[in-house]
Amino acid sequence: MNKVILGILAGIAFGAAVTFTFLRRHETAEEKKPEAAKEESFVRHGTNGETFLQLDKETQARMGLKTAPLAAAQSKPEIKGFGRVLDPTPLATLLVERATAFAALEASKKELERLKLLAQSQNASPRAIEIAEAAMRRDQIALDSVQPRLLLGWGKAVASLPDLPALVNALAAQEAALVRVDLPLGESLPAAPIGGRIAALNAPDRLAEAQFLGSAPAADPQMQAQGFLFLQKVNPLPPGAAVVAWLTVPGEAESGVIVPREALIRHEGEVFIYVQTGDDTFVRKEIELNHPSDAGWFVHEGLKPDDKVVTAGAQQLLSEELKGQIGGE
Repeated sequence: MNKVILGILAGIAFGAAVTFTFLRRHETAEEKKPEAAKEESFVRHGTNGETFLQLDKETQARMGLKTAPLAAAQSKPEIKGFGRVLDPTPLATLLVERATAFAALEASKKELERLKLLAQSQNASPRAIEIAEAAMRRDQIALDSVQPRLLLGWGKAVASLPDLPALVNALAAQEAALVRVDLPLGESLPAAPIGGRIAALNAPDRLAEAQFLGSAPAADPQMQAQGFLFLQKVNPLPPGAAVVAWLTVPGEAESGVIVPREALIRHEGEVFIYVQTGDDTFVRKEIELNHPSDAGWFVHEGLKPDDKVVTAGAQQLLSEELKGQIGGE
């Protein structure tokens, strides 16, 4: 009996020892984890408090990082605006009304001339001639009323186009687009723009050149700012489409660099790039996207030609930086 009790007690003691050893090892492993994570952080801080990432060549290769030097570029001064593609239906309606009034006037003129010839041989009464004259004046008034409405609704730039009917046909076939662009509230141009580039609001990188026609004839009820009319013949957008535009204004060209689109990363509503400042160091810089180009975005402040920017793996660098910042808190 004593031997059985001793065996049970020995078993309990052995089990307790094993459990204690396991828990101790587990706690030790848990204690070491933060230190290991801390050791793997690539975030560093300079003497002035600046933050950068430091990665050796092996780590860069494992992440698939690629860099490219920035190319020097020049850009004409531009100002950003927003607008929409106008519906050409009211313009087409006015042109049809003008053509109808012109045809009616021609017919009433001929009728009056015919009656005057008949009156010479007393085959037309004075009353008939009076009625014909009134009809001609009515048709003349109808024709004359179209032009002021063209000017008020579409402006002199559109109303005076030499082949307006052909343009309306192109607008109806969506082979061209008539676009109204308004500047942001508080912005104004001392001189008219000399050109513009227009893109859909949801695809601002797909730019198309647009021809400046003239100032908008009236203020937009919502924007209440300076407005301009443009004619877009390349990749025209459908009526009603919201657009973003960059209006070219007179002035000297600015010098800067072209940042490729693949280098851009977005975080909390801002746009950043990573610049390689050494063989193994990378710094994140915020940039403003104010001047798009075919190859990317033109930036004239904070960057120099031949600065190397990360074109592949930038999102991984951002993740590592944010992870390092969380670990350091």
